[in-house]
Amino acid sequence: MKITDVDVQVVNLPLVNPFTSSFETKTGETRTVVRVRTDDGVEGWGETMWGRPVAAIVESIAEDLIGTSPFGLEAFHRKQHMVPFFYGYLGYAAIAALDVACWDVMGKATGQSVTDLLGGPVRDEVPITALITRADAPGASAAALPAELARHAERVVAEGGFRAVKLKGTTDVDGDVAILRALRAALPDVQLRVDPNAAWSVPDSVRAGIALEELDLEYLEDPCTGIEGMSQVRSRVRIPLCTNMCVVRFEEFAPAMRLGAVDVIHGDVYKWGGIAATKALAAHCETFGLGMNLHSGGELGIATAAHLAVVASTPVLSRAIDSMYYLHADDIIEPLHLAGGRLRVPTGPGLGVTVDKDKLRHYAAVNAREGDLTG
Repeated sequence: MKITDVDVQVVNLPLVNPFTSSFETKTGETRTVVRVRTDDGVEGWGETMWGRPVAAIVESIAEDLIGTSPFGLEAFHRKQHMVPFFYGYLGYAAIAALDVACWDVMGKATGQSVTDLLGGPVRDEVPITALITRADAPGASAAALPAELARHAERVVAEGGFRAVKLKGTTDVDGDVAILRALRAALPDVQLRVDPNAAWSVPDSVRAGIALEELDLEYLEDPCTGIEGMSQVRSRVRIPLCTNMCVVRFEEFAPAMRLGAVDVIHGDVYKWGGIAATKALAAHCETFGLGMNLHSGGELGIATAAHLAVVASTPVLSRAIDSMYYLHADDIIEPLHLAGGRLRVPTGPGLGVTVDKDKLRHYAAVNAREGDLTG
């Protein structure tokens, strides 16, 4: 079996509601979608973060796949090992798109799910996190915002069955603390997290962290920048620290361990450059006694299915993962099954998803007309 063709398309899909973090507000997602074809007629699908800049890298490196076996991923990754050096996150994302498509081909060619190829399932459903942002209470005054967001979170949890809630933090440290107190009062039994995306200073992180200790947070995610800053906060605050910003490649793992900077690391197939790399990160976390979770970069159905296969086959990934899947107004696949705050792991060959090619064409046309979404 040899790869004969690689197609790359960029799509724009809307979100149900605006999504606000400490650095942006976005109303939709731009994603790069890849289809790999083989001489046996097998098609494999991949999807990754961002749009045209990533798509250009994918098209460049895809030439190295033509004429090779989809099973030959080690050689492909070795050949592309300098791509992330030159392109950073974009390079990892581009490699991951092709990596996932090849895994989909391997599964379909062998009649096995990607979960089974990765060692088989240890769970068949994956809990996901309810994501709360200030955009969920439009027009609320600063004084009314905590109560409004608490009421919104109560509705989301009641309707969706979520058992974990994450607040996307902002530069307003005291405001975030007030919102978290209101969330905890309204939802005493959920796992509660906050992620300011490194918007707080080290002193503010320490001050806020001490104030939040009484709320029994599951973890505090990236309150400040850098391994050194996280280490200082961790030495003073009795809340586990999580990151998907200061440990985002293997070169940063050892320094973080030496400085005692984190307790939980967020992996991501698309930020770490593929499925095997994410599984290797899980092995590192288990070896060093760390927790692990998965970051969400706005995955649609193809990318979400790859994340579900990784979680389903990886014991250490036992927490409710981050996923924006439920926030999308549409998808380019037949929808994944979501109930009770849990996504069911697909069991069909490969990723186990069916791409709706009409919708793919439609949303690719939207991107061609409007360009990549930037916020």
